[in-house]
Amino acid sequence: MSSLGAGGIARLREQLARPELPERYALESEIGRGGMGVVWRATDRLLERDVAVKVLAEHLADDGLAERLAREARILARLEHPGVVAVHDAGVSSDGRTWYAMRLVRGRRLDEAAGTQPTLGDTLRLMTRVAETVAYAHEQGIIHRDLKPANVMVGPFGEVLVLDWGVAGAIGGGGGASGADQAADTQTPATAPVTAHGTVLGTPGYMAPEQAAGLPADVRSDVYGLGAILRDLLAARGEAPPRALAAIRDRALAPAAGERYPDVLAFVDDLRRFQDGLPVAAHRETVLERIGRWISRYRTPIGLVLAYLLVRLLILRLGGV
Repeated sequence: MSSLGAGGIARLREQLARPELPERYALESEIGRGGMGVVWRATDRLLERDVAVKVLAEHLADDGLAERLAREARILARLEHPGVVAVHDAGVSSDGRTWYAMRLVRGRRLDEAAGTQPTLGDTLRLMTRVAETVAYAHEQGIIHRDLKPANVMVGPFGEVLVLDWGVAGAIGGGGGASGADQAADTQTPATAPVTAHGTVLGTPGYMAPEQAAGLPADVRSDVYGLGAILRDLLAARGEAPPRALAAIRDRALAPAAGERYPDVLAFVDDLRRFQDGLPVAAHRETVLERIGRWISRYRTPIGLVLAYLLVRLLILRLGGV
């Protein structure tokens, strides 16, 4: 074996890592790797287009992980929304590895794009689009449970895509393999996903406290994740946010679920109200703040009125000379 040399061994490992997919897909290169799956860039020979293929990692033969990957594909197929990557095909390779083919996403991860938006308004519009995608998933009975900037992609034309639904669960359906396929119309919490060793799945700093503790998660757990994304986006701007906006962030990040927004739509509504110069539910304004907000919102008409009065005053003064 040693006669192969380092290069030969590396090529052998790469060959063993390549899944044996149907002839329809020509694998090109590995473009991503996580704890459960490997993402390959590939060509769909039948439809002559580039795709991404996510495959169960070669060293993982666990049936539970294979079902998780298959369940992720079913969730993505169910969520028909511009902010969710479209799934084209799925199956099990000839070497026994679960896989699915999806749209090839081009762009930058949000953690890489954070701070590059020209204005605060651009940042908040991006944040709103992420939240709207999550709100749609909730309407379809799905909780993401791993929201963070690294799981959001920003495309070259402003597309915003929420990725990695591998630990998603159904609202009211529990965290089991079949739960994500159930049509859920209740707000019953879903069990926090755990590994076979009892480790809670999620990302420290982004998952809600109740989720980190292994307690049931619900839509407010995703509200916390969105608040953490907003926290990072505002921090990346390098400037202190207005008090009303900081209050929106802090309410979404409240340690107790009952103190957060009751759902993502309420969070989105406050973001929009802030952008429109309206009072927000998360912040009780002082009289001076209310006056300042009113002046800011009607800056243009106030300026025109003041300019008109100034011109009239000048005319009167000149006329009296």
